[in-house]
Amino acid sequence: MKKYLLAGLLVWLPLAITIWVLHSVLGVLDGVFGWMLSASQAVLPEAARAPIELLREIPGLGVIVMIVGLLLTGAFAANMFGQWWLTQGSRLLSKIPIVKSIYSSVKQVSDTLFSSSGNAFREAVLIQYPRAGSWTIAFVTGKPGGEAAQHLHGDYLSVYVPTTPNPTSGFFLMLPRSDVIVLQMSVDEALKYVISMGVVAPPMTPQRLVDRTPEPLRN
Repeated sequence: MKKYLLAGLLVWLPLAITIWVLHSVLGVLDGVFGWMLSASQAVLPEAARAPIELLREIPGLGVIVMIVGLLLTGAFAANMFGQWWLTQGSRLLSKIPIVKSIYSSVKQVSDTLFSSSGNAFREAVLIQYPRAGSWTIAFVTGKPGGEAAQHLHGDYLSVYVPTTPNPTSGFFLMLPRSDVIVLQMSVDEALKYVISMGVVAPPMTPQRLVDRTPEPLRN
């Protein structure tokens, strides 16, 4: 009976967690969409409020609206006219106290992480942490800059060490390039390895078995 219970648990647990995560995300998006509808009702005439209220009852409409909004925003930002307006908006937000600190910090991080030309989170590596002889997986986020780079002599890399099983928190380290071993596994495979606490190990493909020599990190 114990064998069958465990087998059933292995079947239903991943499905249940996946449904729970998707339901939570849909709930958040529907909540944001409902708040937008409530805000629009405050400025619209009385005759237009009833049709808008019906939209609140459609499940999953917030996801569709978000996807359409992202596509329209991306199309707007991809042309020169949209880039000019976005630049003006960024300048305006950069002049507002408190807001400018939050906005500029978040914008710099997002531009670095999602830039197609950047190296942030493009490579999984193996490092010794938190002491010599103990190894963990980290992700390259770039190279040290600013005042910190002036005190580091030699070739250093900035890496992010995620925690398990929640990879959204972790540690930021600056290590010599010679202390970093580049892994052949992709970032997605490395994240699965970290989140599963080492249970879900990436498979060794024939290419990895042939070439186990770490490649030099990209600058």
